[in-house]
Amino acid sequence: MKILVLSCNTGGGHNSCGRYIKSEFNLNQIECDFVDYFSILGKKISNRIEKLYLTSTSGTGKIFKGVYKLGETYNKVGLTSPVYELNKLGKNKILEFIRNNRYDLVICPHLFPSMAITSLKKEGFDIKLMNVATDYTNIPFWNETTPDYFVIPHESLKKEFIQKGIDEKVLLPIGIPISTSFREQQTNLSLKKDKPNILVTSGSMGFGNIKNIIKEILNKIDAYVIVICGSNKKLLKELSSIKDDRLIVNGFVDNMSDYIRESDVVLTKPGGLTSTEVAVLNKPMVHIMPIPGVENYNANFFKNNHLSLVSNTIDEVIENTKKLLEDKKLQQEMIENQNKVINKNAANDLVNFVKENIFFDERDPKKNKENKD
Repeated sequence: MKILVLSCNTGGGHNSCGRYIKSEFNLNQIECDFVDYFSILGKKISNRIEKLYLTSTSGTGKIFKGVYKLGETYNKVGLTSPVYELNKLGKNKILEFIRNNRYDLVICPHLFPSMAITSLKKEGFDIKLMNVATDYTNIPFWNETTPDYFVIPHESLKKEFIQKGIDEKVLLPIGIPISTSFREQQTNLSLKKDKPNILVTSGSMGFGNIKNIIKEILNKIDAYVIVICGSNKKLLKELSSIKDDRLIVNGFVDNMSDYIRESDVVLTKPGGLTSTEVAVLNKPMVHIMPIPGVENYNANFFKNNHLSLVSNTIDEVIENTKKLLEDKKLQQEMIENQNKVINKNAANDLVNFVKENIFFDERDPKKNKENKD
């Protein structure tokens, strides 16, 4: 058994999920590689796909909102989207890569590579494909893919995926995979404990009006504020100029689980992967200013299931953060709901499903007969 996880660099959550999947298979002594989809295509094709994709979905300039409008339009009229046609450009290189490396299964936590492989499947190539949704909604254009299996974040989302064109038979409501190593690995950060620790993370690229949020927190809450800026060097520089002993600023970190675990409250953009990481580690959470589009759906899922408090303004961020820090009962209720709704063992459940349903032991006559039936 040899597995390929294909993602691409248009969102840190997709890549993090892909690496968690790879880690979990490797932990189970199964050969699994994580590869950037664009690295296979080469700069010329990948730049064309990314540029035209952003242009075709930009609408009035609000990309994330435009994506949803465009996706709904193509779904209604039944036309193949330009996003699918763009990703078909890379199908031959993807096929060559899969064949040369003898992969038995391709897992895609990102839409783009799934579309390329779908185009190959439609041409008759026998490639096992598994999609993994990293947001708590069915994003536009997933319905244009033809996976053998589709991992989704929760049972309650099945109806939405079916209504938007996904075959019910392929849906696996396992949850967003977070690796066992993320949950269990611990190091000593040596954070001070004489005041509450508030962790602020805005995603891999550091989007959001974080600087003003940080200033307001420091002005109105007596706590240590740890900020993870991700790849946003500009934000890192801006926050480093704030003179306050309670502020701890970091760029990109590879031990996010430690910071989440050591914090009293986590403030984060409502990305599907980051929100799941926080919930898996059972930390009270405040979602800050969702970007129109997929983040709204993530925020609504967490809010409706009482897994976080959602804030649409800086004043609400301060109010909700104070509320969570002061109300221990509310904290406990949120943690209990996280345990009920979020599957902490999703990564391991995914591995077991693959072992039992895709790569069962063909030498076992009983198991072989069950799968044939």
